[in-house]
Amino acid sequence: MNTPEFSTLVVTLVEHVAEVRLNRPDKSNAMNEAMWQEIRRAFEWVDATPEVRVAILSGEGKSFCAGIDLAMLGNIQQQIAHTDGARSRETLRRLILDLQDCLSSIERCRKPVLAAIHGACVGGALDLVTCCDMRYAAADAVFSIKEIDLGMVADVGTLQRLPHLIGEGMARELAYTGRNVDADEAKSLGLINFNFGDFSRLTVEVRKIAQTIATKSPLAVRGTKEVLNFSRDHSVADGLNYVAGWNAAMLLSADLGECIAAQREKRRPNFAD
Repeated sequence: MNTPEFSTLVVTLVEHVAEVRLNRPDKSNAMNEAMWQEIRRAFEWVDATPEVRVAILSGEGKSFCAGIDLAMLGNIQQQIAHTDGARSRETLRRLILDLQDCLSSIERCRKPVLAAIHGACVGGALDLVTCCDMRYAAADAVFSIKEIDLGMVADVGTLQRLPHLIGEGMARELAYTGRNVDADEAKSLGLINFNFGDFSRLTVEVRKIAQTIATKSPLAVRGTKEVLNFSRDHSVADGLNYVAGWNAAMLLSADLGECIAAQREKRRPNFAD
């Protein structure tokens, strides 16, 4: 099938695994206005395309992503200009909410998204990967919350999502200091699932994980992501009630019958998208 074309991303689809690759290597994949919007469009496509069962988010060139393009930051004053200060600030708030939504599209996407990270993953890039289901890195990966060094509060997701990944104390330390975290420390903190060493191994191993997920029941995978995201943001009791309702609707599926038949016949199950 045809995959969408973008000016700042490259999207491919092979054997149910989509790869969304940031593609501004000459700018270390810094996120300009077009990239923010295209990230949302790309993951809306991943979500809506039945043939896609899992996605990989990666970066072209020497780094995953250097964060927000500083030229974009410089243009914000012009974008929100108004003779009334209140209306100017309202416009800025709406701009921030829209940027948040661009990244939240990854979290909303029903398919799991695996981040494959090498080189710099700083500022807005860290906001980006905290939206993903899992994060894997090469040995040269460097993470930091750089907004503090620009005299601003990180505002598109890191401060909300990172504490769930690495704990409140460490998230606060990184947010207040802006210090760099290498791949080994990121692994020890739980920010990444695994440090795969060199970049070529990262690429191979993350695709293997994605391909494994792609062999599972698409309905069950999508439901698992839905329940995990809901449970993270609610009490245990709320999460248990939610999954009871989910499985009351979804448990008795064709996929369940296919899994049982495949185990009985000692073969790999074959699922509809």
